[in-house]
Amino acid sequence: MTSPSWTVGDLTVHRIDETLLPPATGPWLLPSATPEIVAGHDWLRPDFANHEGVLSLSSHTFAFTLGDRRILVDTGIGNGKTRENPAWHDLRTDYLDRLIAAGYTPESVDMVIMTHLHTDHVGWNTRATEGIWAPTFPNARYLTSRTEWDFWAAYDMEPARRQMFEDSVYPIEQAGLLDVLDVPTHGLDIAPGLRLLPTPGHTPGQIAVQLTSGAHTAVITGDCIHHPVQLPHPEIGSCVDIDPTQAEITRRTLLSTLADTNALLFGTHFPPPTAGRVLSHAGAYRLAPLDPDA
Repeated sequence: MTSPSWTVGDLTVHRIDETLLPPATGPWLLPSATPEIVAGHDWLRPDFANHEGVLSLSSHTFAFTLGDRRILVDTGIGNGKTRENPAWHDLRTDYLDRLIAAGYTPESVDMVIMTHLHTDHVGWNTRATEGIWAPTFPNARYLTSRTEWDFWAAYDMEPARRQMFEDSVYPIEQAGLLDVLDVPTHGLDIAPGLRLLPTPGHTPGQIAVQLTSGAHTAVITGDCIHHPVQLPHPEIGSCVDIDPTQAEITRRTLLSTLADTNALLFGTHFPPPTAGRVLSHAGAYRLAPLDPDA
């Protein structure tokens, strides 16, 4: 069981697969990405969309070692959790086995970065242990932005979202493992080569993760970009964006900073090959996919 990985300078970034999302996900999540729009971009097929124009998406996370810190970005949907979305309900995936096979046992992880507090990004924060939801990574600090934390703390949650917080977020806080960080507009360096970038819109306090090693740079998107179709069409937003206008501004700003550089973009929901470089194209952008290291 080998995890796909990419080299960023002296760093190795592993994609830890959880599950491919069902075909209905694309039309629901990005309703403006119609088959007609997809058909206008041959490079999306067959990896990022099928020949009928249906988008492909996946749930995975990223793991890397920076100095002596072993770091995980997001934790997916999780196993055995009661979820309103049938595609996320009571999963039984081998995600944790894949993480361990990549060299990251739960006890060895030092840091978990939560790009935002949505169900499919925090699920493996915890796992069922002796009848309770216990932290999966007991020696890690779990990081999120203060804007994100404060927003949901004041939010009138519907039952499904409250269930998610109760089984996957609040146990981390109760265990004393949560760090809530002030992330300024220019970003926050939390270790040499590791920077949190504010990417608001999808949620108010969402962050992306920037890695730097020598002359090499990479950005892990979180959900400011859900799918490569949003590169040629940054105006296409998600049905669950809290502030769609801000989400588009964030997307355009990030893409403009990455375009035509050597920076590698890692999509948190991009199906394989998942990573690539952003190229200027026809007044917007396209992705030049980069296969994992052999």
